[in-house]
Amino acid sequence: MTAISLTPSYCRRVGAAVLLVALADFLFYGQPAGITVFLFAIVLAAAVIAMHPAALSDGRVWLRPLALFAALLPLVENVSPLSVLVAIAALAVFALSLAGRLRTGLARIAGQLGLFLLAAPFRFARDFLRWRKVARRLGRRRIRLAAIAVWAMPLTLGAVFLALFGAANPIIEHWLSLIDLYALLERIEVERLIFWLLALAGVWAFLRPRLPRFVSRIRQAMPATPVARSKSTTAEDIIFGKAAILRALVVFNALFSVQTALDATYLWGGAALPDGLTYAAYAHRGAYPLIVTALLAAGFVLAALRPNSETSRDPLIRRLVYLWVAQNIVLVISSMLRLDLYVGVYALTYLRIAAFIWMGLVAAGLTLIIARIALTKSSQWLLSANLLTLSATLYACSYINFAALIANYNVDHSLEMTGQGVPLDGWYLRDLGPGAFPALDRFLAQLGSTAASGHPLWHDFPDLRRQDEIHWRAEQKSWRAWSFRDWRLARYLDKRGPLVVPQPTEPSMPDR
Repeated sequence: MTAISLTPSYCRRVGAAVLLVALADFLFYGQPAGITVFLFAIVLAAAVIAMHPAALSDGRVWLRPLALFAALLPLVENVSPLSVLVAIAALAVFALSLAGRLRTGLARIAGQLGLFLLAAPFRFARDFLRWRKVARRLGRRRIRLAAIAVWAMPLTLGAVFLALFGAANPIIEHWLSLIDLYALLERIEVERLIFWLLALAGVWAFLRPRLPRFVSRIRQAMPATPVARSKSTTAEDIIFGKAAILRALVVFNALFSVQTALDATYLWGGAALPDGLTYAAYAHRGAYPLIVTALLAAGFVLAALRPNSETSRDPLIRRLVYLWVAQNIVLVISSMLRLDLYVGVYALTYLRIAAFIWMGLVAAGLTLIIARIALTKSSQWLLSANLLTLSATLYACSYINFAALIANYNVDHSLEMTGQGVPLDGWYLRDLGPGAFPALDRFLAQLGSTAASGHPLWHDFPDLRRQDEIHWRAEQKSWRAWSFRDWRLARYLDKRGPLVVPQPTEPSMPDR
């Protein structure tokens, strides 16, 4: 590292990092997370812009903050691991772009983003150690004298002004008298110091965005021209040659056609299953293994039909690949139908929703494989298209209230509400959090209206439901916990009023 570490630019970064840590302490330490995460991200983005004023000379620079703002909007809807992940990725791309270190192409950007996030926790420690080396090389005494000289005049005059203000203003004098240095030292906790260090390491990575140095070393070590391959026939040419791939595609299409025919008969056609086998068991047995099969098929297609290879130019092989990938897409849709049948019997959970989303992404990836082959695109194009699909899906999911979705589905399809299916797992719904309040209210109202005093959930659940709401309302009193989703829930609860559950009437005893 050169002496650039001691320039005013470096000092500005240190000052901005200290202010951001203080803001993080005010917003987050010992406080609930809500709208404060969005506000902190906006301030951090402003600090990143201030660190790179030269980037503002670009005429299209406003597109970057606009895209960043759109990526941060899920934090306003609700603070969740997914919305925070989207925000961190967007801030990283934003910082790298302003620093002029972002490459072109979605696949390359994704690689840079992964390297940046891996190196981010250690960036401040690395820069600090390198700064110490520079300080020793330039002379510690000169550095210390320069640092003291820089701060001597501001601190001295500041203390004089503060003393004058204290003498002239009784309020300021009272504030100064309240300062107890020993009490301030006692308030410093080990946990708080750890929080400051983590916050400092986090914000520093965005204020001084860099990629690991080994990346540039690997690029320098790579040969400028590709090494010519031998023309001799190898084992790889035999195993993955044109003849082997042609035979494999014929066999694979035949096997997949049997599976597709079975699903079409039993799942789509509604044929009776063999004795002792239920639709739920049939669905559960195949939902996840079929997805693994589709992924393996996708890997085989990518390995067999490399761009500009002999197999990719063969018309018969291309048609067989189209047929096989189409069967894989049908297989994924069949897996989704299997999972839907299973959910219809055993209710909905977070993992089953994630499985639905994953299956949809696999189907989209298989479709993109067909598009890559038909349009003769590169593997980098396929990777970029899949990353774009994944990013759009995760961004859309950050707006969905999955807790409310699960709770509403399970209540609407429960035995208590429909007279068929399985009893509601009320304890699981309670673990979903405040998003399940409206669905639980409908469920309790149904229990009360049907005189279900003997239901196992009846005796404890109304009181637990009230206690959960009291705890949630107490947390919402802090403005830091505000989110648009919680605001909508609060409107529903205020409109509903106090929770009143109809009391089931006990059967009357006949008069003797």
